[in-house]
Amino acid sequence: MQTSTLLVVVLVLTFSAYLLAKKRSRDIATAEGGLSKLHSRPAYYGSFAAILAAIPAVLLMLIWQAVEPELVRTLVMAQIPKAVIDAQENPQLLFGQIIHIAHGILPAKTPELQAAANHYLELESIGKTLKFVAVLSLSLVGLALGWRAVRPKLRARHYVEKTLQFFLMFCSTLAILTTLGIVLSVLFEAIRFFQIIPVTDFLFGTEWSPQIALRADQQGASGAFGAIPLFAGTLMISFIAMCIAAPIGLMSAIYLSEYASPNVRNIVKPVLEVLAGIPTVVYGFFAALTAAPFIRDVAESIGISGVSSESALAAGAVMGVMIIPFVSSLSDDVITAVPQSLRDGSLGLGATRSETIVNVVIPAALPGIVGGLLLAVSRAIGETMIVVMAAGLSANLTANPLDSVTTVTVQIVTLLVGDQEFDSPKTLAAFALGLTLFVVTLALNFVALRIVKKYREQYD
Repeated sequence: MQTSTLLVVVLVLTFSAYLLAKKRSRDIATAEGGLSKLHSRPAYYGSFAAILAAIPAVLLMLIWQAVEPELVRTLVMAQIPKAVIDAQENPQLLFGQIIHIAHGILPAKTPELQAAANHYLELESIGKTLKFVAVLSLSLVGLALGWRAVRPKLRARHYVEKTLQFFLMFCSTLAILTTLGIVLSVLFEAIRFFQIIPVTDFLFGTEWSPQIALRADQQGASGAFGAIPLFAGTLMISFIAMCIAAPIGLMSAIYLSEYASPNVRNIVKPVLEVLAGIPTVVYGFFAALTAAPFIRDVAESIGISGVSSESALAAGAVMGVMIIPFVSSLSDDVITAVPQSLRDGSLGLGATRSETIVNVVIPAALPGIVGGLLLAVSRAIGETMIVVMAAGLSANLTANPLDSVTTVTVQIVTLLVGDQEFDSPKTLAAFALGLTLFVVTLALNFVALRIVKKYREQYD
């Protein structure tokens, strides 16, 4: 039986345990004189039985899935003669060949390999049968125990809440460990890169040319890993995007929350949020085919020559349009959440609506607005497709927004495309860029939290 089918069977038994235990608790309550005689509500008794029927069986299934492949591999390889293993060009791939032979993908070259394939099929069949019997039996035992445990003094609510608390704690811990694992994996690879390339050359170098040279006299023979052009391009495009998204998004949020009628708000806000659902590749096409040529034609019409067909201005402008919904939607929700009593108090003291918005509503909503802007900055820094299609891949150190530039994320994607060996500075440079981007984002979060804390104290 497939794992998915077995999981469905366990879910059916879990639901059955819930219904049976709940019904039993109601029957006991009726016999005892009412639900007040029970320690917990019937739903908690049903949940208690469902937990006993589901959790042990699912845990056993997960453990079985993790242990079975290695156990089968050990048993199969133990019966293959050593001479057959030594005769293979790559013994590490022998077990994969046996699996392919067992499934009829490859022909068996020797009788020993055919026997190993037959043994593998036999073990696989036995494993599926044993797994089905063990998991199903454990689920049935849990169902029976949960049903029999139902009695008036059973603290079902306590056990269910403790189980949910443990599950929530497990999810929180898993999220923390996942984040820690990501950071450490990037950190270790970045340390390997900095053992080859000095940190000062990476952080303060002005030449970025990580490609591997074909001749010893080329610059790329030793690699040029100065990341200043990437940082400058990232900051330039993000700054242009925020110059468009921040004012437009914030002003639209103020209008929708403070000035617009309910009918206008119900129409305009969904239309504005449609921008968030457009794929970034569509924005990239628009930037490359419409925005960039338009900017180049306008620049040439006013006498500015030599404008690149791929520019930071085109990428930043289109990116700014893309992240307007993030600023607008979050700011609108935060401004709407400001208590009406603050507005009424300001208006009652004689302030106009605009003065109330500037002096009362915006300061009160500042923490949420800063959070929305921070989210928009993170989205701008992490965007890749628009930059690739509208700003190019050239790592130019320039302050001219009409020139072609690139960003950190684009270079990370470029360095990790295709078959790569994770022992060369070219590939390891992607992890160094990722670590730098992580540190910069962490610093932005720290600064934003300090700003929020400073202004929030006025309203606590």
